[in-house]
Amino acid sequence: MKREFFNRQRRFDPSRRRLAKLALTGSLAGLVPFADLGPIAAKIYPNAPGIKLSVQMPPDPAPEDLQFVRELGGEYVNIWTDAKGSNLENYQRLIHNVESAGLKVWNIGNLNVHNMEEVTLNLPGRDAKIEEYKNYLRLLGKVGLRYTTYAHMGNGIWSSDRETTRGGASSRALDLNKPRKGFWNGKEFYLPLTHGRVYSQEEIWENYTYFIKRIVPVAEEQGVRIGIHPDDPPVPVLGGVPRCIFGNFQGYVRALEIANSPNIGVCLCAGTWLEGGKLMGKTVPEAIRYFGERKQLFKVHFRNVQAPLPHFVEAYVDGGYMDMYKVMRALRQVNFDGVVIGDHFPEMVGGPRASVAYTFAYMKALLLRANAEVHPA
Repeated sequence: MKREFFNRQRRFDPSRRRLAKLALTGSLAGLVPFADLGPIAAKIYPNAPGIKLSVQMPPDPAPEDLQFVRELGGEYVNIWTDAKGSNLENYQRLIHNVESAGLKVWNIGNLNVHNMEEVTLNLPGRDAKIEEYKNYLRLLGKVGLRYTTYAHMGNGIWSSDRETTRGGASSRALDLNKPRKGFWNGKEFYLPLTHGRVYSQEEIWENYTYFIKRIVPVAEEQGVRIGIHPDDPPVPVLGGVPRCIFGNFQGYVRALEIANSPNIGVCLCAGTWLEGGKLMGKTVPEAIRYFGERKQLFKVHFRNVQAPLPHFVEAYVDGGYMDMYKVMRALRQVNFDGVVIGDHFPEMVGGPRASVAYTFAYMKALLLRANAEVHPA
């Protein structure tokens, strides 16, 4: 399951409503005349320069979890919670615990407002889910977190039976010629039709537009960037649901144009993009250059697969069909300043931490090489 973390920026930044109120009451006298305020821009909190390497944490990281990150030489962590854990007290507690260990939180996710079928497919409860998402963004703003990942899949992440990768390690796989099912947050989805009917592409686009137009003002007000994750897997249709928006490059371009906000961008999962292969319309480095040059690239999931669909097996970062140095180099070339995080690890002997440590060390080595070669000291 995907999970991730975020960077805190502490600054006094009054809301747009407060600015207007101060101006109308004369409290800004001698500073900025109300007539000169002009259009109120979206809040964008700049990141510190440079690529940051992050590590995924459990919902309530123990001291040894945070020590593990320090031992790796990491600086940032990502945390996933659910609706029960998404409250001010818990978020403040998590941030305090992480910062007390000398680390930083990049983001705290909420599984209950991620892959919301009610939103993607316009099911009963859609507006309530959108309000829940807005409140989640407000919570992030209140605790000073400036990024979150969002996925727009209507019927979850799909897999067939696990297979093996290098050395016999068990790994997630999808073979479109074998039985498969979707999964998200405790719910399973099955063929042929996950929701009893076939949806049109037009419906999926209309539902996305309805959602994003209501979300953008809150994201801009709170200064939160939203990085949208690719559909996993990125195939044209699954279970009667088109994956036409975040299943290819052109879909992303159109979706970001509809959002029309500097706060809406891309969480580029390299592994998912590699699953799609030629169906994506751009290679991973090409997508990085396009979105990165436009400041629309917010976060990267660093993983590899053995081959693209119709049959992929998730691989070690150095064991798939992509040379992952090309990915890191492209990030350095566009001066990417978000986080890069390992994702969907093969199950190594030694347990999950062995897999994380191997991936983190490999990413760190590639980053050192990219920093030296792209912009020599």
